[in-house]
Formats: sequence, structure tokens, C-alpha cells
Amino acid sequence: MKARPALRVDAVLVQAVIAGALSFAHLHDLADAAGQDGWKAWAYPISVDLLLVAAWRRLRSDGPSRLAWCWFLIALVASLGANVATAGFLDLANPPAWLRFGIAGWPALAFLGGTLLAHSAEDRAPVPPAPTPPDPAPDIPEPSRPAPVPEPEPAEIPAAEETPALPAADPAPATASAVSTPPVPAALVDHARKVANDHQARTGSPIDTDTLRARLGVPPQLANAIAAQLT
Repeated sequence: MKARPALRVDAVLVQAVIAGALSFAHLHDLADAAGQDGWKAWAYPISVDLLLVAAWRRLRSDGPSRLAWCWFLIALVASLGANVATAGFLDLANPPAWLRFGIAGWPALAFLGGTLLAHSAEDRAPVPPAPTPPDPAPDIPEPSRPAPVPEPEPAEIPAAEETPALPAADPAPATASAVSTPPVPAALVDHARKVANDHQARTGSPIDTDTLRARLGVPPQLANAIAAQLT
């Protein structure tokens, strides 16, 4: 099995190194032309490139944001402007006043951008989300209660019918004119005649009304009517 080489040349990496070196040199020349000599001329390209890298890293790690895009564009304009300015568009022997002003104010601007980008959202303590209120309990309909059944009113108990009193015995038989004679069936009359004949045959005397009523078991009025038909 063929082993891979420990160091592999990458065309993209080589291109990035060359572009970075050229941009670094252009920024150095522009700062030096604006009066920043010595180590200060070398610090300017480092400041611009680091701000560009920090803004790009913020975009890659935390996603798009206005702050990261703003400082990325500022660093890109500074780097691109230095590359264009050193191409002969400006007289670096006699740089204009606005160029000197921009180069002199860059350190403060780069410090502000680097500080804002350094304090990313990952460095801040995450704010715990507000507790969500519990879901309200579902409305459970109460079981329908049956309508109260009205109690039946007590039935009125009819007053006990008075037992008709037994007719009192007449002290004396009523006259035919006073009491109406009830109708007497013929069969009852025949039976009464047999009873009367039997009584007379045994006793030798005609049967009286009380005895006839007792033998027949009829009311006094009916006994009187039967006795009247037997005579």
C-alpha cells in the first residue's frame, strides 16, 4: 500500500499565500507613503487582514449578522483600496490629505471592530428561555345530572264511608198509608204461604209477622207486605 505524502501542495493554499503577501505589501507601501514609517507601516496590513479574517470567522461560526457583514466590508474596502491606490492612481510621493486622514484614523476604527467581533454570542452566557406556562387543563364537561323527579303528592285517602246504621226496629208496625208497601215476588209469596201452612199445622195457630220474618229472613216491611197477602 502506497503511503500518502505528509505534506501536500494545495493550489488554493498557494494562491491564498501569494494574494495575502501582495495585499500585505500594498498596505505597507500605502501606510509608508502616508507618513507611517518603521514598524507602524508593517502593523497596518496586519491590522486590516486580521479584521477581515475575524469578520469572516464570525460569519462562518455564528451565521450572517449585520455586525459581521459591516466590519467585513470595511476591512475589504481598506484592503482593496490599498491594492488599487498603489497601482498608480494616486501619487504616493505626494499623498492627498484624505488618505493621510484615513490612515491615521484606521487604528481606532480597527480596534473598535476587533473588540465588537471578539465579544461574540458564544462568549456571553446563554439566557435561559422563559418557562412556558403549562397547558391549561382541558375543559371536562360535568356529568349531566338527571332532573330531580318530583315526589308524588300523597293521594288523598277518601274518608271512610260511614257504615249505614241499621234501621231501628219500629215500635209498632206502620200503617199502610204511612209506609209504602214494597213489591213482593210471587215466588216469595208462595214460599211464605207454605211456611205459614206448616206453622199452622204444627202449632194449630196462624203464623205471626215476626215469626214469618224470622223464618224468611226478610226486612220487617217486606214481611208485613207478605203477611198482608197471606190473609
